[in-house]
Amino acid sequence: MKLLINILGIGLCSAFFSAVANAHHSAVQFDFRNTVLVEGKVIEARFVNPHMHLVLQVTDEKGTREIQFEGHSRNNMARQGLRPDLFAVGDNITIRIAPMHNGEDGGYVTAVRGPDGTEVGNVSGAD
Repeated sequence: MKLLINILGIGLCSAFFSAVANAHHSAVQFDFRNTVLVEGKVIEARFVNPHMHLVLQVTDEKGTREIQFEGHSRNNMARQGLRPDLFAVGDNITIRIAPMHNGEDGGYVTAVRGPDGTEVGNVSGAD
């Protein structure tokens, strides 16, 4: 009986923690079917795991504000060619993002054009 309780307890804990981990790494909040371009000045860029973190100062019809974006892991970004030396804080860059489904600011970075024109990913959106 004790063995059965331990097995059930381990099973329940495994199910719970796998659901939590899956929810954290889910990209369901992003709309990858309708990517958009965003231009802005780099305020902060962190190439870290589990996700790249990018903050841009953006000016558009809503005004000027800082928007946070995320991307893939440092390793995956580097394999795509996106390295920390592509741009620096203060540079103006263009990114292609999968925007938030709910319309809030932010999104998932899928491509970057650095200040010198160097592109990583498909910024133009042409196939």
